[in-house]
Amino acid sequence: MYDETISRSARRSKIKPIEFVHPLRDEIISNFSSDNPVSVILTGTAGDGKTHLCRQVWQSLNGDDKEWAGDDPYLCLKIGQEENSILSFISDKPQKQMTVHFIRDLSGWSPQQGSEWEPEKENLLNQFSQSIFDSNSQEIFLIAANDGQLIDSWKRLKNTVWVVKARQAFEDLLVEDKKELPGTRLKFFNLSRGNSVDLFNETLNALLNHDGWKELEISNSGENEFFGINCPIRKNLELLKTELVQTRLRNLIQLCGCNGFHIPIRQILILLSNALLGHPDVKDYLMTPSDVPQVIANDTICKASLYNNIFGGNLPENRRSEITIFNYFDRFQIGNETANRIDNILIFGEDDPQLQEYFQKYVGSDRFYGVSKYYSNAKKQYIEGTDEDENKSSEFIEFLKSQRRGLFFKIPQDEEEELKIWELTVFKFAGEYLNSLIRPLKSNEPISKHILSKIIRGLNRIFTGMFINSDREIILATSGNNSQARICRMLISKLNVSHYKGEKIVFQLCENSNRVLLVFHFSQSDFVEFPLNLIRYEFLSRVGEEGALPGNFSRECYEDILSLKSQLLERFRKLNPIERSDKIIELTTFSLSDQGLPIEHSIEVTL
Repeated sequence: MYDETISRSARRSKIKPIEFVHPLRDEIISNFSSDNPVSVILTGTAGDGKTHLCRQVWQSLNGDDKEWAGDDPYLCLKIGQEENSILSFISDKPQKQMTVHFIRDLSGWSPQQGSEWEPEKENLLNQFSQSIFDSNSQEIFLIAANDGQLIDSWKRLKNTVWVVKARQAFEDLLVEDKKELPGTRLKFFNLSRGNSVDLFNETLNALLNHDGWKELEISNSGENEFFGINCPIRKNLELLKTELVQTRLRNLIQLCGCNGFHIPIRQILILLSNALLGHPDVKDYLMTPSDVPQVIANDTICKASLYNNIFGGNLPENRRSEITIFNYFDRFQIGNETANRIDNILIFGEDDPQLQEYFQKYVGSDRFYGVSKYYSNAKKQYIEGTDEDENKSSEFIEFLKSQRRGLFFKIPQDEEEELKIWELTVFKFAGEYLNSLIRPLKSNEPISKHILSKIIRGLNRIFTGMFINSDREIILATSGNNSQARICRMLISKLNVSHYKGEKIVFQLCENSNRVLLVFHFSQSDFVEFPLNLIRYEFLSRVGEEGALPGNFSRECYEDILSLKSQLLERFRKLNPIERSDKIIELTTFSLSDQGLPIEHSIEVTL
């Protein structure tokens, strides 16, 4: 999975690597071939493709492949022509000669924590720090570094004027999520800000369209051999090509992004390879061609289910927990969560006339990953309760978990609502979040009033600690001396939801990250933004619809909402300074009507 070894492995195996054009490749390469190139920093998380992009720049500048294949993280080469050379007079727009320094892995090049810098390395980074502020410098750099490693390395350098200035520039670029700063000869690409869904699409297309599959398709494999009609790898490939499976995978990856979890290319490759090859009973839990005949002979094809492999179900718990993508997907708890109707279909559907149609459509007709003899036997023992061995019961629970995961990828969109597939996750409003909020925002379509009303009710119930049904205004209240109190009856102000004297509450997408914001406007120029990620949306939706605080959410989510309330109160008080007489203070409290609407009561306090 590391670019440093992929080329060698591909040559040794005589296999073309899985490759695609990274969304930023052309922009980065064009910088180094321009008349006035500048230095570039590639940062992001491990596996974002930083070293791969460095190699592509090296190749575009006619760098030697053998030199790149070495182990040294630092390389350099000359580009352009000397000003007085014959080529500079022939060319219409000669590029002046410059030295390009490549540090393709800053973490592998920097000294270990606590060790001193080697003088030549420290001098080179000092040279880089100065060059990005020197318009006449003939030295440019391409540096690949993980987010934390970049700042840490510059903190460990001696604090020269240029080092301090460069470190501040890096911090500003990271915090403000910018690509350039005025006055610097530097472009900053944070690959972890990329859209994981776009990366997934590119990676998936490169995998599915690889020439190797075409060669296998024209081969004459026996039905119980690798890539024969009974081969689980072939079946998983066919499933991965279906639009429904791809759509649900995109949904999960997009929802991870909505919660702030970036998925790098390496993790997408891990996900796809495990989905195709996973099996719990083979070496390293990944099938090779030689494993397939034995898997078929042992009648354990069902354990190779793509639906289960997508969540790392073929891996032991300790190994699965070490892999980022499976950690992220595990947060959805697909397979562990369920709806009554789903489990009724899986457990009783084979014999229940009202459920047989669904059972046959989604389970019975699947000869690979539907009903197996192991599932049927375990189900019978589970229903009849004849088995006293807890291991057998837990075995059926694992089968059931795998089947629930299968239904998540089998039930089509037009039956999502009827069968409530998002109740197979801890985020039962996730489908609504995608279809009724994010997609309309991206296409500039109006958001349903029901969505905003529900969120406003949820906010009001948390802000006041009361079962309030008001959804036309935000109630800003305190307990009299504490805005964080659980019950708040002292009314400070109301903020209108619809346009009223500049007040409004709207959903919008953040320009830089494409994440949802809930924006509270006190006026056209005075507003408070609240990032409405999936977790917060689920929390507020449950409070807004069901009334009670959901117990399976962390206290942090509740405290985030109270923090928002404090921000709104603070902004209101700045815009409306208190004016009071020396003798009388007027206070407003409120109670609730039978319909759950606020009834105001004025109190005058004489001092």
